[in-house]
Amino acid sequence: MNKVQTYSLFTDFDIDLFKAGKHFRLYEKLGAHLIEVDGVKGVYFAVWAPTARTVSVVGDFNYWIQGEHQLEVRWDSSGIWEGFIPNVEKGATYKYKIQSDNGGIITEKADPFAFYCEKPPHTASVVWDLDYKWKDSKWMKNRKDHNSLDKPFSVYEVHLGSWKRHGEENRFLTYLEFAEDLVQYVKETGFTHVEFMPVMEYPYDPSWGYQLVGYFAPTSRFGNPQEFMVLVDKLHQAGIGVILDWVPSHFPDDAHGLGFFDGSNLYEHPDRRKGYHPDWKSLVFNYGRNEVRSFLISNAIFWLQHYHVDSLRVDAVASMLYLDYSREEGQWEPNEFGGRENLDTISFLKEFNEAVYSNFEGVQTIAEESTSFPMVSRPTFVGGLGFGMKWMMGWMHDTLEYFKKETVYRKYHQNELTFSMTYAFTENFMLPLSHDEVVYGKHSIAGRMPGDEWQKFANLRLLYSYMFTHPGSKLLFMGCEFGQSAEWNFQESLDWHLLQYPLHEGVKKTITALNKLYRTEPALHEKQFSPEGFEWINYSDYQNAVMSFIRKGNNPKDNVIVICNFTQVVREDYRIGIPHKGKLQEIFNSDDVIYGGSGVISPDKITIESSPYDGRDFSVAITLPPLSVVAFKIV
Repeated sequence: MNKVQTYSLFTDFDIDLFKAGKHFRLYEKLGAHLIEVDGVKGVYFAVWAPTARTVSVVGDFNYWIQGEHQLEVRWDSSGIWEGFIPNVEKGATYKYKIQSDNGGIITEKADPFAFYCEKPPHTASVVWDLDYKWKDSKWMKNRKDHNSLDKPFSVYEVHLGSWKRHGEENRFLTYLEFAEDLVQYVKETGFTHVEFMPVMEYPYDPSWGYQLVGYFAPTSRFGNPQEFMVLVDKLHQAGIGVILDWVPSHFPDDAHGLGFFDGSNLYEHPDRRKGYHPDWKSLVFNYGRNEVRSFLISNAIFWLQHYHVDSLRVDAVASMLYLDYSREEGQWEPNEFGGRENLDTISFLKEFNEAVYSNFEGVQTIAEESTSFPMVSRPTFVGGLGFGMKWMMGWMHDTLEYFKKETVYRKYHQNELTFSMTYAFTENFMLPLSHDEVVYGKHSIAGRMPGDEWQKFANLRLLYSYMFTHPGSKLLFMGCEFGQSAEWNFQESLDWHLLQYPLHEGVKKTITALNKLYRTEPALHEKQFSPEGFEWINYSDYQNAVMSFIRKGNNPKDNVIVICNFTQVVREDYRIGIPHKGKLQEIFNSDDVIYGGSGVISPDKITIESSPYDGRDFSVAITLPPLSVVAFKIV
């Protein structure tokens, strides 16, 4: 057996924090770290395996032989095994060979804290560093000016494996290629942020990245950690924020992963009713175990610190919050108060959000939470979970249900659209049209639209225009911005060839114009989460399937008047109430010919009349284009 030198990066204070669940930078201690001891370079290894009898590091430097480099367990009952192995270099591959004290089971595990992993289907960890010279100081210095809740959040959701692929071999782009192609495209279309579906290492492509194994490693499918840093860096230099999907809800039971790590239920809850997810056939973290909380919160902090990430979108929050989620009666146990809420999860999520917001200025957390759980995006000090935003799943569902209806029937369903405003300000809502809406037989967003070809695209432009003028931040899945016809296929590139056709190009131009409108009109973002930022003009004209409202900013001069016509009938001399005198100037019209519309455009300026209407002292008569949203300002 080769000698492993006794060495530790842990102080007694570190151990106390770890045991208490309060150590939020564990990645600085656990894992594999390139260091120098007594003038000799090598790697310090440390792993948490409290029920292990022995732990060996096996790798390409010792021919994967168990026992050649055996770590020592700490004396402090922390369950941490550690030691320094000289002459191991960056790029070495390794795993932990763990013999359990629980029946002598031997497992071979990837490092939970590895910074880099072998490219799947290979499963070893790779010794690596995080050295990189960032060039985004301007963005980081002013980040709060981009990511505050009163700033525009128009998010382009991307699956890196299928945004674009190369040639007949259908190969992935690399992080460095994304740093050119994707950055240029997002800047061109005007999105303020990119959200990456999980980039942490995952073994199984059909999971889309939501079954993680390497929580601290960007997937090696597209390059190494520094190359992913280049991508983030380039986005920031282009003025584009970066959001990562983060998955603390569950993890796969792959043999090299976190499951049954040291021969015991170390990371997963030992009670299968709480520790197994029936929908995804995966394991659920034990949120009540202090060391697991330290692992997860450290992971969140890691991406924000070392990869300059601006926001974490937390996946499947509802599955974490409820003990009976996807479980039949008898398959779950109520909490100590007889309720269905997972109290450990609630406590964990609050602590996670407090740690993020107290450590980083100008970042956000976003919850994908599909129920009516209260105060998800309210501060913890008033009893909320502490997220910055929450996905508005009700809006998404109701809106898509409405839009798939033939226009002749829409007058009977206008309440499906107006209902969202009854709860729009109970949370800081993000309006999502995400990847989940374009798979499993749901059709693409464009494919849901009724009517002939022209009407389908007019409806699509109408949908997006309604979305961008509705209160809340926005998220659009890749391909939706140019009217992808087919459902999303994670194994293939988007159908970029469609942009040669005018109607598809027109959708892209519409999104580009809407992004500009959202960014440049303060009324559309300054009070996007406040009831002070919205006022109905008329929501009850269901006979014509028309509704109108005012979006408000800090300055009344910035107010934007929005009128939506949900049928293909041109409404001439359509009158709406206006709050004061002046002239009405059109600033956006989704029926413009440049977008593929019919070109029913308002005159340069329309005089507001002293004629009461809609409960207001003034009004104006305009021509409403078919299947359109028109936006005006009073000048």
